[in-house]
Amino acid sequence: MSDTRTSDPPGTASRRAALRLLDAVLRKGLPLESALDAAARDLDRADDRAFAHAIAAEALRRLPDLDELIDHATKKRLPDDAKARFALRIALVQALALDTPHFAAISTVLPLVDGGPRKLVHGVFSNVMRQKWALPEVPNLPAPVVERWRKAWGGEVVEAASRLIAAPPPLDLIGEPPRELEGVSLMPGHLRLPRGTEVPYREGRYWVQDISASIPARLLGPGLGRTALDLCAAPGGKTMQLAASGWDVTAVDLSQSRLARLSENLARTGLEAAVIAADVMQWQPPAPVDAILLDAPCSATGIFRRHPDVLHRARPRAIRELAEIQKAMLARAADWLKPGGTLVYAVCSLEPEEGEAVADGFLSSRGDYALEERQRILPGAYEAQGGADSFFIARFVRK
Repeated sequence: MSDTRTSDPPGTASRRAALRLLDAVLRKGLPLESALDAAARDLDRADDRAFAHAIAAEALRRLPDLDELIDHATKKRLPDDAKARFALRIALVQALALDTPHFAAISTVLPLVDGGPRKLVHGVFSNVMRQKWALPEVPNLPAPVVERWRKAWGGEVVEAASRLIAAPPPLDLIGEPPRELEGVSLMPGHLRLPRGTEVPYREGRYWVQDISASIPARLLGPGLGRTALDLCAAPGGKTMQLAASGWDVTAVDLSQSRLARLSENLARTGLEAAVIAADVMQWQPPAPVDAILLDAPCSATGIFRRHPDVLHRARPRAIRELAEIQKAMLARAADWLKPGGTLVYAVCSLEPEEGEAVADGFLSSRGDYALEERQRILPGAYEAQGGADSFFIARFVRK
C-alpha cells in the first residue's frame, strides 16, 4: 500500500523514495541499485526515480560530512537510525550538493517525519542554512574504511579515494567505439568520454566497461580459436572482450536476468559465446580448457566511485566470508585448466583479504601453478584523466 499523501508538496514522493533507499542500504545492508524498485514503488516517472536515486547516492557519497553537520547543529546526538537524521541527510544533501532551492529541500522532507522530530528537522536545517555551513570539497570517507585502507595502502591512497568519490566518474567504452565520438584513449580498444555523453547504442563491437575492468581479459591475450571460461561472467564486458579477441568463450553466471543482458549485448555486437546459467560451485565444463577468467564475487569496494553504498555495506565479517567463497571458487576452477593454460583471478575490491591473500593462499596450496603477473590498481590510477576503478588481478599458469 502506498504511503504517499495527496497533501504533500510536489516532489515529496521522490524524497520518500530516497529515504527508503538510504534505509535499505544503511540499516538493511542492501545494494543501492537492487533496492531501487521497491523504494521507488510510488514513482511512475523515470525522472522522479532518477532523482530519488541521485539524492540517495549523493547522500551516501557524503554521509560522514552530512552527519558531522547534523551533530554540530544538535544539542543531543540523534541516533544513527533516527528518522530525523535520515530526513536531515536528504534535505541537506539537496541544498548543499545538488543545488536544490532551500525551501524545496526542506518542505519536501518535512512530511517524512511526524510530531516533535518535524520541528527538530526544520530547526536544524534552518540553523545550518543560517550559519552558511558547507560540505567540504573533498568528502571524508567512513571512518572504518579510512582505518582499513590506511593500514593496507597508506594515507596517500586514502586521500586519492576521497578525491575520486567527490564526483561520479566519466564513461569508458571498450572495443571499437564509433569514430564520431570524441574522447581520450588511454590504451588500445578504449575511449573515455565525459560523464553524460550520449552514446549511440547501435550495432557495433563496443560496450561500456571501466578501464580497470578491461585489464583481466587483456591479460589472456589473443584466443586464436582456443577455449576459455568466463566465470561469474555477467553483465558480460569480459565475455565480449574475449570473444572479440578470438576466444571460443563459455560464459557462466548464476543470475539468469543478468545473463539475459549479456545475451542482448552479444546480439548487438555480433559476437558469439555460449551462455550458461549455473552455480560455479555446482557446474563443471565437459572438458579442460585453455584459459579461465574468474572475476569472483567480492565486496566491490573498488567501485566506490560509481557505487558509494559499498563503503557502508562492506563490513569486516562480510569481507571475510567473501574471501572464503573466492578461495573455494578459485580452487574449483583450477582443476578445469589444461597444463600450460592460463588462469586470471580478479576482484574489484580494495581489501587485501580478497586479493593478495587469496592469491598467496592459492599458490601455497597448488604446486602445479605458478604466478606470472599480478596487478593492484589503487585509487589514484589514471586520476589526471578521471580515475579508474580499483582492482586486484593475478595471472597464473598451470605447469
